Amino acid sequence: MTDLTQAKANPDTTRGVIPYLDMGGRALEAAAFYEKALGAKIIGHVPGQSAGRVAHCQIEINGGTMMMTDYAATPPQREGMHLQIVVSDAEARWNRAVEAGCEIVMPFEKQFWGDRWGLMRDPFDIQWAFNEA
Repeated sequence: MTDLTQAKANPDTTRGVIPYLDMGGRALEAAAFYEKALGAKIIGHVPGQSAGRVAHCQIEINGGTMMMTDYAATPPQREGMHLQIVVSDAEARWNRAVEAGCEIVMPFEKQFWGDRWGLMRDPFDIQWAFNEA
């Protein structure tokens, strides 16, 4: 994995609102999982001051950036939020994430508003919604 102290952020993927999640000691594990489950591209990381910890990790998913850190001593509880991916091939991406180990919260199916949508939770307690308009 690239050390970000030597890398430059891609300005095309760092616009708008960027999720920055505390992974409580599991940032590199999460990055590898997201590469497998969500097709993420790992940009790199900045090692933390403690062994095995990460000060900053950056990945790209579906053309956008997500950043992570290992600031907390343990992974924080996640409530009241999810990250959403809106794509034309949502079912294929959904199946890939489920096969990689995500737990289905709400099945991927046609919703009352007309889109196909589903909600899942990854092994890091982050919920992801897939929306196919």
